[in-house]
Amino acid sequence: MKPQLQLKGIAAAMTLVVAASTTVYAQSSGKLMGTITNSKTGETITGVTVRILGTSRGGSSDVSGKYSIPALPAGKYTVEYIYIGYSTKQVTEVEIKANDLTNLDIVLDNSEGQVLDQVVVTGSFKKESIGALYSQQKNSALISDGISSEQIRRSPDKNTSEALRRVSGTTIQDNKFVIVRGLSDRYNVAMMDGSVLPSTEANRRAFSFDIIPSNLIDKITISKTATPDLPADFAGGAVQITTKDIPDQNFISFGLGYGYNTASTFKDFLQTKKNFQNYLGFDDGSSQLAKNFPSRDEVGGGLSGKWNRLALKSFSNDFAVQNKSALPSQTYQFSVGKVKQYEDNSRFGAVFSVNYRNAQNILSDVKRQWYEYNYNDTQYKFSTNLGALANFAYSFGKSKITWKNLYNRTYDNNYLARTGTNGSSTNDNRFFAFDIMQKSLFKSTLEGEHALSEKNDKLKWTASWSNIGNNQPNQMKINYQRSINETDPSAPYLATAITGVGKENARMFSDLNENIFSGEVGYSKPMDFLNAPTTLKVGAGTQYRKRNFDARFLGAQLEASKIGVDEAKEIQGLSPDHIFSADLINKNYYKLDEILGDGDLHNANSLTGFGYAMLDQKFNDRFRVVYGLRVEDYSVKLNSYTVLTRKIEKKVDDHKLDFLPSVNFTYNITSKMNFRASYYRTLARPEFRELAPFQYYDFENLAMISGNTALKRSSIQNGDIRFEIYPSAGEIFSISAFYKHFTDAIEPKRYDVNSTPDVSYFNTPEANLYGVELEARKNLSFIVDEDFYRNTTAYVNLSLVHSKVVNATDQDYKEKTRPMVGQSPYMINAGLQHNALDNKLNINILYNRIGKRIAQAGGIRFSSAYEAPRNVLDAQVGYKILGKKGEVKLSAGDILNNAVNVYFDNKVDNRPNETLYKYKMGSNYSLSFNYTF
Repeated sequence: MKPQLQLKGIAAAMTLVVAASTTVYAQSSGKLMGTITNSKTGETITGVTVRILGTSRGGSSDVSGKYSIPALPAGKYTVEYIYIGYSTKQVTEVEIKANDLTNLDIVLDNSEGQVLDQVVVTGSFKKESIGALYSQQKNSALISDGISSEQIRRSPDKNTSEALRRVSGTTIQDNKFVIVRGLSDRYNVAMMDGSVLPSTEANRRAFSFDIIPSNLIDKITISKTATPDLPADFAGGAVQITTKDIPDQNFISFGLGYGYNTASTFKDFLQTKKNFQNYLGFDDGSSQLAKNFPSRDEVGGGLSGKWNRLALKSFSNDFAVQNKSALPSQTYQFSVGKVKQYEDNSRFGAVFSVNYRNAQNILSDVKRQWYEYNYNDTQYKFSTNLGALANFAYSFGKSKITWKNLYNRTYDNNYLARTGTNGSSTNDNRFFAFDIMQKSLFKSTLEGEHALSEKNDKLKWTASWSNIGNNQPNQMKINYQRSINETDPSAPYLATAITGVGKENARMFSDLNENIFSGEVGYSKPMDFLNAPTTLKVGAGTQYRKRNFDARFLGAQLEASKIGVDEAKEIQGLSPDHIFSADLINKNYYKLDEILGDGDLHNANSLTGFGYAMLDQKFNDRFRVVYGLRVEDYSVKLNSYTVLTRKIEKKVDDHKLDFLPSVNFTYNITSKMNFRASYYRTLARPEFRELAPFQYYDFENLAMISGNTALKRSSIQNGDIRFEIYPSAGEIFSISAFYKHFTDAIEPKRYDVNSTPDVSYFNTPEANLYGVELEARKNLSFIVDEDFYRNTTAYVNLSLVHSKVVNATDQDYKEKTRPMVGQSPYMINAGLQHNALDNKLNINILYNRIGKRIAQAGGIRFSSAYEAPRNVLDAQVGYKILGKKGEVKLSAGDILNNAVNVYFDNKVDNRPNETLYKYKMGSNYSLSFNYTF
């Protein structure tokens, strides 16, 4: 109900935005806007006077360095920029077009020792645009990579996870989790609009980036080194997502798209009954446990016959499988942007967007052939994603206030049918699993930025609340068996396991709810220190997380002793939608049973307090050093249900104080070359799920998953160097090297002496990782100076990474050393972009490949399971129509359709590899249309 109320609140906000008054340009006027930054530091400048020479029009830059001058008559102008202590700049040939927006970013110079406010520098519009882009590329204080909204728009990427594949040194696992520099998702931190995002997964530390539609993103930056103002809880990268706030101009846009998957669309799609709410991303509530369902103690103490029957009949048994045709995927998007500029140069803006996506995918012929298992799965996944964004911003004087809201909901309804044998028995199996997963994310952030004086000192503050929901109602698994020696093909398969209830065949009802409250305030002040222009930054903040989790494993146990053998077999042969029928329950054939486990019910909270101080100094216009210290005080508590005492008991109570220094050095070799070096210390803290003793059966991977209350936080020492060249605007060549040393690295552990392995988490005493990255982006006009080559850009990202882990001595591991889990030895991203026909036609070809990486670390009996390399080739053709207001896109994804192959590498035993799982996802082809008013 809470997510529905949140969604209704956002819908109400949309109504207010759409109803707001709009600024309508005169038919012969346009707008000039841009951002003004310091040429040496890249910091934005507040209060710069902007004048249109020869007219009475003008304005000034706000606290974010942005300026906007609307309703300028069409024509060419000279624009002047004036600020005390900086050289005055005049830009000529600035063309304003009717009903159009002209963007002109400016860099101003305040080099030490010169009276620059008496100097006037003149340049052309084209020269200044290129100069501003150079400044943005070169002036980052740390080693980072990113992707802009324009680059996302020109790719076939539908969501943030797909867009992240284009960033140097990153790969995506399971189509949603990001890996940076070969380090798995648990070593990265996700941030949105300045605050940390919570984990979206109940059973791992990871953020599912596929829930954020790409059209809501302003930019994505991945910081690969640390500065004191960034959270310390990462080793690979800090993924920072910025959503849109004040639009450049008023707009209304809509889009729709339909997709075809070669493995799924129009194929037979087996599913349970769906209703209208499922298509909107919501369960209708029928799968949830009844509100008056017996408690753990009541079930354990025994129920009366009547109560037993009522409880069992309250379960949803809607497991009748329908055969439909898988529909094409469908995507719809609607956005509204409004901006109002007042006479005093203040601006109010709002952006609202709603996104919807539905897909029906089939994974057929999924092979699981390892140990004694020889299974073949077919999975049918019905998936709905519903998202909304409502952002508001008001810029006035030297202040700016923004309120950003994001809501996203996913509904996955999965049906799995498995056939095959388990060599440890003499039975042929027919296994079925019905699984619903509902995830929701709501995030609201209030931000303020204020320039406190003419010296450009600024105060920034942020207050944020996030809520994560993860609901898994009525996951039902049931297995039917028949002897492999059976010669009669008509002999039935029997659900013999229903005479008892185990985690492999129980119904699971789980619910997770987490709230995160955070706040931060930061102050920056330009000053002179050690005879060098310096920016001092200090800040402090806190974050409080609270999670509640409850899982129950319930089942109907057939009391075979009360009925005859023949009737019991007849019941065991019934289909999943009839085997637990009300008629059988009314005959008292079933008894409600519950499996209790430590950690099934747990709550956890953590409190982080932090403070930082840093200096950003420029020496001799070539040397730049950013250095400082971050201090974090962290405490975590976890309370868990214990079966023995049937009470909630304290399991984790830990506290750590960490001092985290960092230094980032940049040397400007020339105006187009940088050399960077950095050192920093970071952390990796256990996620609540990794600490919780909760255990559940992963029926897909045939393993038990549990946490470890003794898990410790990791400490990481990091070093990086990088050489970068910017040949011209939008081009780059860079090469980087990095090294990381882990103490108490957190990794999954596989205890596999039993037929069903146990996967938990442990601390590797020591691990080392090092690698190099190469990035190049170059316009092809150097080949032949003709239009075709001038309009074509090629780029490539290449990473080579090596890691070594010495396994712990808690058990006799088959492998004494191995790479880190999730670490790829190489990663390749490459692409070609071409524009033609006055930018109406846009063509993109994209390629991605990763080296083999460990999906599961090995144990005593099995070596590590590796994911084999896949070649991923994507392409998109876009064409603008209707006066460039509309665009038609034809996209192709995963054209080569290489198999996903995870296998046990058995060369250590000199025997053939075994397949943990292997399948093909199919290629995707889509056609979409977008139009902006």
